[in-house]
Amino acid sequence: MKNIKFGLIALSVATAAPSALAFQQGDIVVRAGLTNVSPDDSSSNIFVGSDLGVDLSVGDDTQLGLNIAYFVTDRLNIEVLAATPFTHDVDFGVSDPLGTGDRLGEVTHLPPTITLNYYFNTPSSAFQPYVGAGINYTVFFDEGFTSANDAAGLKNLSLDNSFGFSAQVGVDYMVNEQWFINGSVRWIDIDTEASFNLNGTPGSVNSIEIDPMVYTISLGYRF
Repeated sequence: MKNIKFGLIALSVATAAPSALAFQQGDIVVRAGLTNVSPDDSSSNIFVGSDLGVDLSVGDDTQLGLNIAYFVTDRLNIEVLAATPFTHDVDFGVSDPLGTGDRLGEVTHLPPTITLNYYFNTPSSAFQPYVGAGINYTVFFDEGFTSANDAAGLKNLSLDNSFGFSAQVGVDYMVNEQWFINGSVRWIDIDTEASFNLNGTPGSVNSIEIDPMVYTISLGYRF
């Protein structure tokens, strides 16, 4: 009889413990870790009175990534992505038309993103995969040319802010009921335009599609 009771208790613990790993309605999760923004970029050519026949390329950057999410149901959460500002090198795409080096300048941006995620919510597994879609608003600031390009007459670089869609896949690995490790891959639609002056002559790049892949690995906590 004691063996039967012990077996029932053990079975109860074994079946109840994994269930506690799955997220539940009302849970709040916070994550912090490293986020890499890797542009899949393309652009139209630089225009200053005429087409210079040279486009732009945008480098990647890694910063501290932060997000917070609230579970509106056991399977759905609303997530807000934030980060410390990303700074990207901007280079001439093929050749340098001004003879000042391939580096054109750099831009800094913040890409706050709101995402609705769907969790497959598997009670028996420490792995909690999800997919999501959302909207992004990217704010550009501190745009500037290198000192060599500035001396060559390039001034007043400005990029338009961007509004677009995003999509992601990710997984939380539950270490225990509170702590977990997260990995995610996100695509963000970021399109902008650039304006500047070259020795007083207005210039522009009418289409810059940055469209980055965003890779994040972080440590999370459930409240």
